[in-house]
Amino acid sequence: MTESNPSSTKPYLIRAIHEWCSDNGFTPYLAVSVNAQVQVPREHVRNGEIVLNVSALATDKLMIANDVISFQARFSGRAHEIMVPIENVVAIYAKETGKAMAWPLR
Repeated sequence: MTESNPSSTKPYLIRAIHEWCSDNGFTPYLAVSVNAQVQVPREHVRNGEIVLNVSALATDKLMIANDVISFQARFSGRAHEIMVPIENVVAIYAKETGKAMAWPLR
């Protein structure tokens, strides 16, 4: 990106809130708007959205990159590869406190 067209702050803020949750013993959750680009178990999607526990205990190989969040997780005992484009993240929040950062969908 250039100075006149900087990269989005969204992935940086997601990483920061995730780290804050982890440092304080809270459980970080992502609210995700699901479309064809989102790879999640569809049977857990409700009203076009899914909520994902992205704590260290619930995920394996979690990567929060500037364009996508990916990890492995179990749903109903089955392992799944999860991929969420950053643009599909609606919010990240601490389950225990409800403290959140949210973004409008584009």
